[in-house]
Amino acid sequence: MTTIIKHILPDKYALALHTTTPELGLAISNFADYPQSQVWNLGRDLSSHIHQYLVEVIKPRTWADLELIAVAQGPGGFTGTRIGVVTARTLSQQLNIPVFTVSTLAAVAWQAHKSQRNCQHPIIAVEMPAQRGQIFGAIYQPNPDNSGITALLSDTLFTPSAWQETLTNWHTNQLISATSHLAATVNSILELAYLDWQQGKNPHWSEALPYYGQHPVDI
Repeated sequence: MTTIIKHILPDKYALALHTTTPELGLAISNFADYPQSQVWNLGRDLSSHIHQYLVEVIKPRTWADLELIAVAQGPGGFTGTRIGVVTARTLSQQLNIPVFTVSTLAAVAWQAHKSQRNCQHPIIAVEMPAQRGQIFGAIYQPNPDNSGITALLSDTLFTPSAWQETLTNWHTNQLISATSHLAATVNSILELAYLDWQQGKNPHWSEALPYYGQHPVDI
């Protein structure tokens, strides 16, 4: 069966948000021109300034010009992740367009793959510090035709020893520690969502859920 690949119209755009850290990353593109993206270090001001920066990024386009939305779903900070997903869900609902959630770790793996083309079928492990000395870990492999990325091991919360045991059992080409400047991967969030959209995926806003991995406080 032949897969139908869709292409976004030149006057339509995809918008991506990355809010899982104190930084806000926004990207917009019609995939005919080079993506426009920017990162702001907002800290606790994220919730009060996100709309302002969204409006600035959209201009001179309008909300009606958006064809799809993408958002980093976590893991990451509890409050920032929630703000990003809720914002994306609201826009998706109001504009009646699909919203794609992309793992923070998947975006890191995809960015690494895009910057290092020397390995044809890399198996990329990504780790991120979690609360209480634990680790978020995942293992990804870009699809052979560059149509996206596949989770060989989905985002999971590990103890350090369990993560090391997991790495020992996998033949990974690369281990990446996702510790800083994660909002800069917003272009990867945008691209991975667009690749899914091209293949006919059309997720409803109600399907967009954050991945926290941990409860924000000790129980």
